[in-house]
Amino acid sequence: MERIIISYNVNGIRAAVRKDFNDWFKSVKPDILLIQETKAWEQDIDTNFYESLGYHCFIHSAQKKGYSGVMAICKEKPDHVEFGIGEARFDFEGRLMRLDFGDITIINSYFPSGTTGDVRQDFKYEYLDAVQEYIDTLKKSRPKIVISGDYNICHKAIDISRPEKKKNVSGFLPAERAWVSEFLDRGFIDTFRAYDQSPDKYSWWSYRANARAKNLGWRIDYHMVSLPLKNQMRGAEIHAEAVHSDHCPISLKLNF
Repeated sequence: MERIIISYNVNGIRAAVRKDFNDWFKSVKPDILLIQETKAWEQDIDTNFYESLGYHCFIHSAQKKGYSGVMAICKEKPDHVEFGIGEARFDFEGRLMRLDFGDITIINSYFPSGTTGDVRQDFKYEYLDAVQEYIDTLKKSRPKIVISGDYNICHKAIDISRPEKKKNVSGFLPAERAWVSEFLDRGFIDTFRAYDQSPDKYSWWSYRANARAKNLGWRIDYHMVSLPLKNQMRGAEIHAEAVHSDHCPISLKLNF
């Protein structure tokens, strides 16, 4: 059965709802919606709307108020759900959840940003290493893995506007880009690029300088699929028309 998985950094779930996010959700009818940056505690997120449509909701919030957090809204109830990777400094920020559907594992993660300085950039590198180790261990028992979310990294020059001006900017640093390359080399597929090699396709735009209208963006949101799932992929897209956030949704069609 073909299912549609959507990943979306909403930059605050309550703010997105005020921008007609729920109407968009009802029209799209995703099988699985993976949300990053909820910016809300679980008790402050109204799930009644989604549950009234027959969906199941899972929330992993940061302990810090109004910060980070991930959420999943699923038509089918997962067989197994886990929150975090077992390291308190990352799990404290509500950055990752795991959902198992049969032999397929879906990871929803909000990777840290390093734009506020060296301390957070170092934290970002530490998270990248921790996630790599977590995935390397997981795929021994669960080889069919989808890792979706906001990675906060542009992999290649084609994934960012004006790359010549961003060489020393967090999100496009050589070490970050090398991590993505190595991650893919260890057995994953950048699903969007498997179907579309065209430039000027982005998933995030700064609120500054009218960047979205000018399409001065970054492609930092991904569905990465492990090689054992390659033949089950059916398509991947970026949906820039959705404007509930400074990001836009990205979709993956996968045969379960």
